[in-house]
Amino acid sequence: MDDENGDIEGNLIIAASLASPQQVSFLIKNGSGIVSVGMKEEDLERLKLPLMSPETENEDSSAPTLTITVDAKSGTCTGVSASDRAKTVLALSSPETKPEDFRRPGHVFPLKYRNGGVLRRAGHTEAYVDLIF
Repeated sequence: MDDENGDIEGNLIIAASLASPQQVSFLIKNGSGIVSVGMKEEDLERLKLPLMSPETENEDSSAPTLTITVDAKSGTCTGVSASDRAKTVLALSSPETKPEDFRRPGHVFPLKYRNGGVLRRAGHTEAYVDLIF
């Protein structure tokens, strides 16, 4: 249902840990072309991904909390292809990945999930992370 006072858009989602080039291509072609990954705070800290705009950290903010964009270094070329972005999404979802495994800025947008999910913030990031986990 549409919320007259809220955000009136939809998101196409997949589990980041299962991202394939075909799925990411579908997201790019049938969505806005922007690929984002909802991530928990501890993973953003582990990967040293700072927020683009620290003011979005405010718990009352309805704005999404975007971090600096990234591309995976290993096995990618320019970072813009569906294959490269799928590799980046997979790298972001892996607990083995380290900060030095990424180029910054890149073509994939990590988004900070607010702990507590949709009970804390009624946002798209929280909704899809809650659904996946």
